[in-house]
Amino acid sequence: MKQIFYERLIQYILENQDRFYRVAYSYTRNQEDALDVVQSAVCKALEAHESVKNADAIKTWFYRILINECLAVLKKRKRILLTSDNPGREEVYYEKSYEQDDDLEKELDRLELDVQGIIKLRFFEELSLKEISCITGLNLNTVKTKLYRGLKQLKENIQEADIWGN
Repeated sequence: MKQIFYERLIQYILENQDRFYRVAYSYTRNQEDALDVVQSAVCKALEAHESVKNADAIKTWFYRILINECLAVLKKRKRILLTSDNPGREEVYYEKSYEQDDDLEKELDRLELDVQGIIKLRFFEELSLKEISCITGLNLNTVKTKLYRGLKQLKENIQEADIWGN
């Protein structure tokens, strides 16, 4: 049984590696960090595969690991920036094939991190609200509330940007 799950997990990872990179890149906005996140998430998933109780939940289980790795990198980056003696900013590499609309990306960045994640998982990864609930560990109604509040805020921010931009 565990061997079958392990093989399904490997197959799932191989089939979806581009999606995982896209998610990681949408969080980190850095090619090397995104690749590190995906690699780390894959390693953690392979190491912990025996602890999975529901083999049908590979997707949500792996996305949860991936998102947690993304958040860990962002937290570490924030700590480094706060304690760094070097105030210079690192030049960020942008992956052209994964770029979204710059204005949309900029407005998404203005939202709370958990709301950004919910919107990205829902619309960029086309996950269901129930899957997002499992991934984030949030109640389904909380996910819905954060999604709709975030979309409303995003719409207001974009309209505001259009007013001031024209």
